[in-house]
Amino acid sequence: MAAHDAWALICRLFAGGTPVLRTTLSPRDVAVLPVLGKAVKPTVVDQSFVLCPHCQQHRAQVWGDGRGGRRCRCPDCGPVTVEAADGATLALDEDWLRQKMRLALGIESRDGIDDLGDGVWRLGDARRSPVLLSRDLTRVLQEPALLERVRVAGGDVRVVTPRPRTTRGAPFGAGVEWLTLEERFTFYGGGITFFAAPPSTIPATVDPATPVNGPFSADFKWAKLPDGDGTPIRFTDGQAKVFEALWSLKGEATTAERIMQRAGLDSAKPSDLFKIKTKDKGKPEPEAQHAAYGALVVTQRRAGLYSMPCAAGALASSPHQTSGKGETFMA
Repeated sequence: MAAHDAWALICRLFAGGTPVLRTTLSPRDVAVLPVLGKAVKPTVVDQSFVLCPHCQQHRAQVWGDGRGGRRCRCPDCGPVTVEAADGATLALDEDWLRQKMRLALGIESRDGIDDLGDGVWRLGDARRSPVLLSRDLTRVLQEPALLERVRVAGGDVRVVTPRPRTTRGAPFGAGVEWLTLEERFTFYGGGITFFAAPPSTIPATVDPATPVNGPFSADFKWAKLPDGDGTPIRFTDGQAKVFEALWSLKGEATTAERIMQRAGLDSAKPSDLFKIKTKDKGKPEPEAQHAAYGALVVTQRRAGLYSMPCAAGALASSPHQTSGKGETFMA
């Protein structure tokens, strides 16, 4: 329930696009603020007017009381003392949102984020499908040229927006997929999870991080380390492919070339996907991914072999097939 309430608050803050007074948040919203972490941050706004601290109904101008304090005059309540906490304001860290959305959709980091103006961003391409994030569905509907600016041959455009209050059917025609922020994504483990299938087809009890393959989730994009604190670690698409390839070998030590062939990646060795870039040093997510690789993968440096002991004897859920000679080919 906390994750659901946290995501609902994120969606409302994004749709609004402006800071909100902490005093206007509901008790449920206030309860999930610690869960949100860096997603929501305090901000500074003009405090010459505040919402009446007593009735929370009227905005009133703030005046000094001559004794170092502040007061406002509410039309209903009269003079009311204004405390520092009455002006405390919060805002969604929209850079955090856009970066986590990219990760959830598997958008490669080499693709930058383009600000198209007036609350619309191009997040990048997810498997040849350009992704637009908009604060308002109407903005995209009223300016179809936005879709043409990002459209690429052979790929549909994905448009992500908060769900408006009234919507009839599918707002776009062929070639455009609409993903509602509230229903196709959720907040989990300090990040954002994308539901590839419509919510109606997903059991309510599904937890995307539930361990299915040893410490890994069914899609290998999450893991809970045996000696960890129980917090699931999320991996990029490339990292998940490396772990899935290693898992399919059932603990067998093999070469980097064979592993990367199974994963369908161009990197020279598995550890390349888990290196911490200079710009990411000190960030908890890359640090956790790097630590997970070190805890789960055994490297024989001199022999140039890699193995995953926890996969020994396990039945691999790999999308690869093996020929009679033991060589691997993509299915």
